[in-house]
Amino acid sequence: MATQPTIAISHLGCEKNRIDSEHILGLLVQAGYQVDSNEELADYVIVNTCSFIEAAREESVRTLVELADAKKKIVITGCMAQHFQEQLLDELPEAVAVVGTGDYHKIVDVIKRVEQGERVTEISAEPTYIADETVPRYRTTSEGVAYLRVAEGCDYRCAFCIIPHLRGNQRSRTIESIVTEAQQLADQGVQEIILISQITTNYGLDLYGEPKLAELLRALGKVDIPWIRMHYAYPTGLTPKVIAAIQDTPNVLPYLDLPLQHSHPDVLRAMNRPWQGRVNDQIIEKLKTAIPDAVLRTTFIVGFPGETEEHFEHLREFVQRHEFDHVGVFTFSPEEGTPAYQLPNQLPQEVMDARRDALMQVQQPISLKQNQKSIGQVVDVLIEQQQPQTGELIGRSSRFAPEVDGLVYIEGEARLGSLIKVQITDADIYDLYGYVLE
Repeated sequence: MATQPTIAISHLGCEKNRIDSEHILGLLVQAGYQVDSNEELADYVIVNTCSFIEAAREESVRTLVELADAKKKIVITGCMAQHFQEQLLDELPEAVAVVGTGDYHKIVDVIKRVEQGERVTEISAEPTYIADETVPRYRTTSEGVAYLRVAEGCDYRCAFCIIPHLRGNQRSRTIESIVTEAQQLADQGVQEIILISQITTNYGLDLYGEPKLAELLRALGKVDIPWIRMHYAYPTGLTPKVIAAIQDTPNVLPYLDLPLQHSHPDVLRAMNRPWQGRVNDQIIEKLKTAIPDAVLRTTFIVGFPGETEEHFEHLREFVQRHEFDHVGVFTFSPEEGTPAYQLPNQLPQEVMDARRDALMQVQQPISLKQNQKSIGQVVDVLIEQQQPQTGELIGRSSRFAPEVDGLVYIEGEARLGSLIKVQITDADIYDLYGYVLE
């Protein structure tokens, strides 16, 4: 009997892509394939690509070209496969298959067809699939943390964003399905679950006719997981009902990731987010009053077409005024196929870069001040790494989400994946420092 080929996976892009990669791995392992992290030893390399902005595409292309140069058989999955489809097979002879964002669950069938000599295109024009708790999954995060997708796709049409084109319209999982998967993760020893979708505050709208995030949070409160963190909470969806659920559910962290994108009503209107300009200030003040210990993270785009010095100054004052805990700043990336690509008054890259740097300079002393509030406190920290040379432990407090926020550097001993008490002794702009309490 012929031996099964060995398969490696190269994961690029966001945590939504990561979950797709984990399901691909789970399905391959279940089907008996050898999965190896070493691309050199693999017969096939699956590249789960990102195509959100130009920089992400460049990274995806670089990875594909390097593997092609190494004469690897490549299966291209993810957003770039959905985006460029036939083009990729035409331009990359080493590519043996392209698999869309709504088709990764067919990966075992795709590999079988490729093994029989077929060059496969498996791409649904309109992605409709979403994996649930019954689909095998091989986690690639540290043992203490897992992402949990509550919905896929997006019904909003922001002028700069290509995601609905790449991932389809919103489709939510049932509360029961999500809670079952959360329980499975708890049974595996996971300490922190991060709820993700494009717009988590819109969870359930497509399925139940109204958003059901508050009900979902309360249901997850019954699962024995110490930390439940939400990503991508649109400010308008943080209704009194949702705020009450956060207040009443002890394991739901008061960590609010608000993808605001801008503060000026004119720019938000041009971004096709007109509803947001009217509510930004009042919602943030309302959140701070209702949840005094809330940790607020946000992201902004600078250099959107037509953004004037006055618009940018409005944004700078907004950041200064609200003192967010964490801020990410991106320069506008013109994406073909989005309305913003065609807009007049596109700004030069050097202007956008200067504005990004100026906004980060406003934020840095604020981040330092917010971090310094932890000095002298005893905080829970999830231990995720250990420095091999020094033995120093590295983890995160509840103020920090993985990969986007800071870290806590700790002296002492603790098990990887455990949640421990740490005395915080120092802080800088991004990170905290402390020692394990015996």
